[in-house]
Amino acid sequence: MTTTRETTATKRRRFRQLFPERSDFAHVRRHWHTDLLAGLTVAVVALPLALGFGIASGLGAFAGLITSIIAGVLAALLGGSNLQVSGPTGTMAVVLVPLAATHSHTGVMLVGIMAGVMLIALAVGGAGRYARYVPVPVVEGFTAGVAIVIAVQQLPPSLGLPTQNAHLLTGAWESLRTFAAAPDWAPVAVAGGVVAAILLGSRLHSQIPTPLLAVVAATAAVWFAELDVAVIGSLPRTIPAPEAGFLDFASEAPELVAAAIAICALCALESLLSATVADNMTVDQHHNPDRELFGQGVANLVTPFFGGMPSSGALARTAVNVRSGAAGRLASLTHALVLALMMLALAPLVAHVPLAALAGVLIATSIRMIEVGSMLALARSTRADAAVMWLTLAATVLFNLVWAVAVGIALAGLLALGRISRSVSVEEEPIDHGDHHDEEAALLHEHIVAYRLEGPLFFAAAHRFLLQLLDVADVRVVVLRMSRVSTMDASGAMVLADAVKRLEHRGIAVYLSGLEPVHAKPLEALGVLEPLWQQGRLFEHTSEAIAAARRRLKADGLLEQLEAEAGGLRGEAEAERP
Repeated sequence: MTTTRETTATKRRRFRQLFPERSDFAHVRRHWHTDLLAGLTVAVVALPLALGFGIASGLGAFAGLITSIIAGVLAALLGGSNLQVSGPTGTMAVVLVPLAATHSHTGVMLVGIMAGVMLIALAVGGAGRYARYVPVPVVEGFTAGVAIVIAVQQLPPSLGLPTQNAHLLTGAWESLRTFAAAPDWAPVAVAGGVVAAILLGSRLHSQIPTPLLAVVAATAAVWFAELDVAVIGSLPRTIPAPEAGFLDFASEAPELVAAAIAICALCALESLLSATVADNMTVDQHHNPDRELFGQGVANLVTPFFGGMPSSGALARTAVNVRSGAAGRLASLTHALVLALMMLALAPLVAHVPLAALAGVLIATSIRMIEVGSMLALARSTRADAAVMWLTLAATVLFNLVWAVAVGIALAGLLALGRISRSVSVEEEPIDHGDHHDEEAALLHEHIVAYRLEGPLFFAAAHRFLLQLLDVADVRVVVLRMSRVSTMDASGAMVLADAVKRLEHRGIAVYLSGLEPVHAKPLEALGVLEPLWQQGRLFEHTSEAIAAARRRLKADGLLEQLEAEAGGLRGEAEAERP
């Protein structure tokens, strides 16, 4: 009976954790101005994407726009990421094309509701935590691949041509051939100017909303110069009341289950990877995967009643949001509200924004999405991690998101299993109780903690190691005994580097002992060892590291004592003054 009650209480606590908390909006007071500007910038970028993805899915431009508004608000309020921007995506639009052709708009909306229910069930069941097992090389390859896809997709509008419906690379080649036969340099100049302005502005002053200013300047230039450049055009100007007439087609639900499962899986995968990429683009942001699934589920459950289509976290808009200086949920909320305002009041003005200018914004965003330093570090760390990263990138460009991540995870898993099978061993080790005398033991109990890392430090165990290590409190020195680490991949090295950085940020000195040369290579590529070496915190034996830590604590204690004595003398001198 007690166990049943505890299980029920645990489930209730987990369910309550899926809902918003006051801390979710802690950034509003400090960063409201940058969030408003970021949201406005994202809205300008998201507008043509929403219209285009709606048309591409076969549901119409209005379906894409209303999805960006409704799903954008709900996912921003209920989701697990402070930076995620949600709405229709290109991957989702491709999946919906055959569904819309066979089951019409009503069937797609019914599938959206079913997928929303499935996403909520996954969130309640805690399935979001499995996203942490996606290795770093897969995320890096996926991010770079999506950046390339975004840039290539924007090639036709930047050349003043309509979007091609063919395969990505085939459509890009056809666009280049068409442009070469009859070149029009006006849209190229507009897109190129926006790209140059954004990249240059980001280097000069990161707080200025360069994308927004570049789009406004491009729009003004096209308007006053009367250039023949394609613009967004007229927009719908009403938000409909919720309507549930499509539920009359509930008899079709059994034959739509497979499609709903596919939409659910795609939404979960795309949203969680997008949130992970957003975290990697920042320093202090970390999303809650279960809450993200819950927010996306509610968004997909509600949006169809307004005539919308299935949605997910949108990587391109999320990247624009982060790069525009967003710090909290107010930015993604502002994006959705500005889209609604554009539809209701500013449609005549927004209609004149050149498509080439928006293409330039996305091309610049794709360039800034690629973290060259991280990719080079992965390429230099191990051959296996480099292979996973490049294969994921290629699959993202040549195939689609689902295939890319599946291939990357499968290859990373096979390589990890190979490393584990070669490195696992069982050896008896005598326990030496005489490492430290009583004085050292007391000092260690008060100020120093030592961790002995055993076995493989790779992507499946790295996050658990990080959480355990960062749970340390009330200490001033952490000694990491690395002699029993059997293998370390790029994910483990990155998590270790992140742990060292966070501990140092908290004022806790980190010492390493017993690091094998084969494990030093990925840490060297990430720049972890050089600072520790310069500060004298790398040792061959743990006893040497502990002795150095004791000397540091004694020196710090002496310095604090001298400062206290100096403060006391100053106080006495001031007291003796007449």
